[in-house]
Amino acid sequence: MPGPYTTKAIEIINKATQEDNAHNFEEALKLYESGVEYFLHAVKYECPTSEIKASVRKKCVTYLERAEKVKEYLHQKNNKKKPVKDGSNKDKNNAANSDEDEDEESKKFQDKISGTIVIEKPDVKWDDVAGLETAKDALKEAVIFPVKYPQLFVGKRKPWRGILLFGPPGTGKSFLAKAVATEADNSTFLSVRSSDLVSKWLGESEKLVKNMFELARQKRPAIIFIDEVDSLCSSRSDNESESARRIKTEFLTQMDGVGADTDQILVLGATNLPWALDSAIQRRFEKRIYIPLPEAPARTSMFKLHLGDTPSEVTERDFKKLGDNSSGYSGADIGIVVREALMQPVRKVHQATHFKKVSGPSRTDPNVYLHDLLTPCSPGDKGALEMKWTDVPGDKLKEPIVTMDDLERSLKTIRPSVSPDGIQEHLKFLSEKGVEG
Repeated sequence: MPGPYTTKAIEIINKATQEDNAHNFEEALKLYESGVEYFLHAVKYECPTSEIKASVRKKCVTYLERAEKVKEYLHQKNNKKKPVKDGSNKDKNNAANSDEDEDEESKKFQDKISGTIVIEKPDVKWDDVAGLETAKDALKEAVIFPVKYPQLFVGKRKPWRGILLFGPPGTGKSFLAKAVATEADNSTFLSVRSSDLVSKWLGESEKLVKNMFELARQKRPAIIFIDEVDSLCSSRSDNESESARRIKTEFLTQMDGVGADTDQILVLGATNLPWALDSAIQRRFEKRIYIPLPEAPARTSMFKLHLGDTPSEVTERDFKKLGDNSSGYSGADIGIVVREALMQPVRKVHQATHFKKVSGPSRTDPNVYLHDLLTPCSPGDKGALEMKWTDVPGDKLKEPIVTMDDLERSLKTIRPSVSPDGIQEHLKFLSEKGVEG
């Protein structure tokens, strides 16, 4: 019984043949190449004997020969060449066509990378980031000062070329990157995910990495932000694929290789697993900054930030108490705690069996004050009316406000997502290779 790779390859090749017969040659070419790729995986992982492997390879050669003929036909169709009179002109035309093809391919990759440029600023200021003063100072040194005060960076004084933000998940690494995108007014900000640089086509991934840096050079000063950089540049091993190895090699070359032009380009990486990064990649991130779990004052600010302008009766003293009682919680954890608390008024409406009349502004017109709004209440409250939420008109509901009790109940329900063991691993990496933020 054929394995999944073989089955998929046969299915794709059958489709390729159908498209080929229907003269849909562009689609046929893509399918032929994809089918051969699956057959090669089948040779590596599914073919039990050398005879079967030889048979599959023979099929691959046949399909590749047909793919080359289709590619040649499409090339002639798309690039109608004028007749030439002598061999020298022919060579010149071939060289010119080769350069045009290369430029066109480069433009295609750069167009793909261009989609990662942040055009609309996230509107996150430095002051919106609670704590993390060392990290903010390092980013200002690397991003803001070289553009605003170029006279500071002459001679041997050079700004940082690579900064790695590492720490437990949910501590604000990506949030810091948003602040950089907002504050770096004169810089181009490229926010790149690993999936933007990984392609199933042979050789395309490293071209995407190369063209990402080429695009940054064209639009310098530029910042390349790579979130979860460990998924792209993990430690090299004998078991990894050739494609993954080539991506890392190209990345290393572009960051700090021979002849690499990195002036006015900052590579900003973020990871939860810094120890998983290849050692050569770690070296190229010259400054490695630890983003720890927030301290009590920062947690207090985060509770205020996440609650925002939602109606509540939480006081300044309550916020401080929440900050003190949430030790071990990350910024993301606090966001979830507050979201859970914000749902409590919704549940009170849903579960209520009695409502009472209260006064308040109209939902449709805040300038109009109404005296017949309905809000959930206890059955023993004065003026309680037995009714369900389905009996309350939409414009007559006055939603309950968030209380300190809601937040404390949510804090007891939601547990921290970061384990003590995970924190110890980051502290170990910090003591060996990092800088505390």
